[in-house]
Amino acid sequence: MKNYLILIVTLFIGLQMFGQQEEWSVIAKKDVAFKAEQDAITLRGSDKDIKKFKIKCTQGSLKLKGITIIYKDDTRDEKKPKGTGLLTKGMSSLTFGVDKDKVARKIELSYGAIGNMLITKRAKIEILGK
Repeated sequence: MKNYLILIVTLFIGLQMFGQQEEWSVIAKKDVAFKAEQDAITLRGSDKDIKKFKIKCTQGSLKLKGITIIYKDDTRDEKKPKGTGLLTKGMSSLTFGVDKDKVARKIELSYGAIGNMLITKRAKIEILGK
C-alpha cells in the first residue's frame, strides 16, 4: 500500500512538472506615465501565436483599466481586468485568453500609474505571453 502511495505522488509531481514546461516570454516592455494612458503593442513574428498573456509590474504601481485585443481580421475583443486591476512591483495580473481560432495582431492597454511624481518612480510593466 505504501509503495502505491509513493508511486501516485511521484506520478502526480512528474505530470505537474511536464504541464508547466512552457515558460512565459516577454512580448513587450512599457513605461507608464503618471496620468491616464493608452498604449498599443503590435505583435510580430512568433508573438502572434500566443494563446494567453498577462501583465507584470516590475517597478512602481499602476491601475489597469482595460485591455483590447485586435485580431488579424480587425475584430476586437475587449477585456476587463479581473479583481481591482491594481498592480504593484512584483505583481502580475491574472491571465487573459486569446481566441484560439484567430490570430492576434495588436494588444491595446488602458492604464495609469499611481503615486506621487516626486516620491515614487514611474511604473514599468512587461507583457508576457505563452
